[in-house]
Amino acid sequence: MDETEYTKCIEQLTQSGNYKVIKRFEAVEYYNENSVDDLKLGIYLDTETTGMDADEDEIIELAMVPFEFDKNGNIYRLLPAYNGFQDPGLPIPELITQITGITDDMVKGQSLDLEQISKMLSEAVIVVAHNARFDRPFVENLLDDFSDIAWACSIADIEWNKEGFEGVKLEYLAYKFGFFYEGHRATIDCQAGIEILSRKFPNSGEQVLNQLLKNARRTDIRLWAEGAPFDRKDVLKKRGYRWSPGENGKRKAWYKDLAESELEEEMKYLNDSIYPRAVGVLPTDKFNAKIRYSKRL
Repeated sequence: MDETEYTKCIEQLTQSGNYKVIKRFEAVEYYNENSVDDLKLGIYLDTETTGMDADEDEIIELAMVPFEFDKNGNIYRLLPAYNGFQDPGLPIPELITQITGITDDMVKGQSLDLEQISKMLSEAVIVVAHNARFDRPFVENLLDDFSDIAWACSIADIEWNKEGFEGVKLEYLAYKFGFFYEGHRATIDCQAGIEILSRKFPNSGEQVLNQLLKNARRTDIRLWAEGAPFDRKDVLKKRGYRWSPGENGKRKAWYKDLAESELEEEMKYLNDSIYPRAVGVLPTDKFNAKIRYSKRL
């Protein structure tokens, strides 16, 4: 069948109400023609690693796809991508090879081009990753330049649940936006992520990238629930608090990251539900996109 016949079949299946047809993703070079002067450059980044711990494991593949965008979150041109392998110096775990398809032979003797990576970062204003809390510590170990640029996360900085999405995995989001791709390789994950950022939410109609940028510009507060009673730990965990064991000079306490505007309400909750006696002040740290998701925080 030619493309016209495929299109007719798709229309018939869709109109029946019993089928949903999704299309294989093909990366594009342009989303919009350049008709504005004040375009900025972002980089969508993805890593493949030997494990989950940035202090113990190594990057084996890094992809960076630069894209132009305007203040309203419209995406324009995609620039040439960078993709490179790095030999971790140890055998790649079998599970990682099963997930990523990356073998020891593929990375043998390979190293990332730090000079090119640094040049790309110098031209950008923001780095986006799908789970920046994972990727940023790995690349900060690789190059200091990753510490000096704003970051955004296409999971945490987008209100997927409010927009009617029940999951945040990249392949699930792609399916909900009507396309599919073979994931778990760095470059195609980046390109698919940019495709999602280029779309509008079905519910609100807002540009996905616009929402991400608005949320990335916020100032956050890390609130430390120091001295919280031990028997309230499960309640704190359920509310989204995390435990800091006090390593490397950090506080030993439960903590939660929240928007600056939410601090007063959260303090009221802690006084009403956690502490036996009201506390007037708790330690806080302020941070923004320059340090958000960093291993320094």
